Amino acid sequence: MTVSSGSPGWYLRRLSRMGPQEVAGRVGDAVRRRRWRSARPNCPSVTGARFTAVLPAGTIAALPPDAAKRLIAEADRLMYGHAEYFGVVRDDLVDPDWWCDPKTGRRAPWGYAFDVPYRNEDAVGDIKQIWELSRHQYLTVLAVAYAITGNERYAERVAEHLRSWWAANAPLRGVHWISGIELGIRLLSWVWIRRLLDGWPGVAGLFEDNPVALNQIWHHQRWLAAFPSRGSSANNHVIAEAAGQFAASCAFGWFPSSARWRAGALRSLERHLRSNTFDSGLNHELATEYHGLVLELGLAAVAEADAAGVPVPASIRLVLLRMTDALAAIVDSHLRPPRQGDADDGHGLVLDGAGTDRWASLLTTGDAVFGRLAWWPAVTGTDVRTPLLAALIKPTEPAVTRPPSRPAHFADAGLTILRGPEEIWCRCDGGPHGFLSIAAHAHADALSVEVRHDGVDVLADPGTFCYHGQPEWRQYFRSTLGHNTLQLDGGDQSVSGGPFLWTRHAHSRVLVADTSGTSAKGVARWCAEHDGYQRSVHRRRVELTAASQELRVVDEVRGPRRGVCLAFHLGPAIATDLSGHRAQLTWTRDGEDRSAVLDLPGQLSWRAHRGETDPPLGWYSAGFGRKEPTTTLVGTGVADGAEGFTTVLRFRG
Repeated sequence: MTVSSGSPGWYLRRLSRMGPQEVAGRVGDAVRRRRWRSARPNCPSVTGARFTAVLPAGTIAALPPDAAKRLIAEADRLMYGHAEYFGVVRDDLVDPDWWCDPKTGRRAPWGYAFDVPYRNEDAVGDIKQIWELSRHQYLTVLAVAYAITGNERYAERVAEHLRSWWAANAPLRGVHWISGIELGIRLLSWVWIRRLLDGWPGVAGLFEDNPVALNQIWHHQRWLAAFPSRGSSANNHVIAEAAGQFAASCAFGWFPSSARWRAGALRSLERHLRSNTFDSGLNHELATEYHGLVLELGLAAVAEADAAGVPVPASIRLVLLRMTDALAAIVDSHLRPPRQGDADDGHGLVLDGAGTDRWASLLTTGDAVFGRLAWWPAVTGTDVRTPLLAALIKPTEPAVTRPPSRPAHFADAGLTILRGPEEIWCRCDGGPHGFLSIAAHAHADALSVEVRHDGVDVLADPGTFCYHGQPEWRQYFRSTLGHNTLQLDGGDQSVSGGPFLWTRHAHSRVLVADTSGTSAKGVARWCAEHDGYQRSVHRRRVELTAASQELRVVDEVRGPRRGVCLAFHLGPAIATDLSGHRAQLTWTRDGEDRSAVLDLPGQLSWRAHRGETDPPLGWYSAGFGRKEPTTTLVGTGVADGAEGFTTVLRFRG
């Protein structure tokens, strides 16, 4: 069933997932929005404002030359107007239309921000395409290029675009004043733009001596203080809101309310960083890209605190440390983390050019800020962001015992990594369905596995592809059939109430997580079950035998006789030849031919599906807005409880 966001039924389902306190808070928000429609005060008068949160001398000169070269190449592409967002190539960035969606050609309507139907693609266009440019993260790249080269054409383009945006987006008018995460990230970009342009003669006239800029900065912070994400929506959005508000109130602390905003944002950041993070360090949303987003935002906020001399609670640094160690623990041999849950290519702070690896950059920053542990994977790449952040963040000795060896099982998050020889990496999912009552960024993927060989997706998590506007694709990529797990009677394990809403959650529990057998002759074992299918329990066992490079998956269904559908999604690099119950898998890595054999359960009838659209099946999304055909093997039959379904994947040496 496809459920649209914004319909009356959706609002009722959404309301049902809120508690009394959240409902009361949202009622207050609605009253405030109505009052703000006609009462828009001007920014209080500011005199003598000065920007002091500058980079230490020598920071720019110490940037790695290769990272700086990539950054300048990216900046030059932007200067010529070229960029790509979510699979859409743009060449209109010399003079952008801030309200136009290049994918559909639609322009968002003008009007009071909270009246704009931003979830309706027919009326607005693809809101992600419209919002992304106005995060102004491409302008931070241009600002870094100015700081490196001293070439004023980069600074002048930044100033031109900021003035254009401010003129076109008056406070509380239009689509760019709807979502707090957008305002928070935009503020963070403005802070870094001001910092990086510090040597440009026109920078004070662009920011602190510019009444238009002051009005925008003030209204952004007033908005964030008034409309924080609440209750069931207090996920990564509230982190972005708090980080952006805190950064701006530190670096642009020129207003009568700055101290109050700063204190409130810091309290919110501390509280929600803890609530959004398991004790193990993994993000509560169980969506890996949001782990990266929250970590980026947290590090950026600490950098502003240290630059301004504002003390932050030790718990903030502790959460960021744990998140960094957890990231180091779960990546594969090529520093790729799991592809779990939603992913929208969102970044908290962009200071690098194309070709810089996000996850390697985060680990490099973690090394600079916290110090790497002996078991961390080696990082050979360079980036611009790390030395810029590290120049501001004060090193502190963590008052906590860090993992003495590489963790493989994260009990609170239900995530287990089995590792074998020849760089075999297997993620097993036995954790909670998602975060908070709506589990907004969760997928119906309980007990799914994700398998890589030397960094290549073999049994792949297909990804996310889209959020708004294409409900059949949104439903597919987050469905049970869209993951390497078992479906009963054609239904999902958890019940969707809309694109970012789950009304019933499957509950999983891990029964066995023995990762000690990853030595050359050992066997690593994992077993878990979930109750998402009413009247039935799905239990899965996974064994990785190092000596034979063999992965064995056994699925059992306990309960009444039911129709079964077992799916295995192959990565886009994998070619397959399916014959009966055996699939020959081949691929190439670094010019070398690789292969494996996948023996599938004989009780099921198997078919290969590739690039089908009615309904969608056989697709892989490497990034938001992008998809490509891949092969999905689907076995159908009946589960009667008599025996399990055994799948064996054997890698050839």
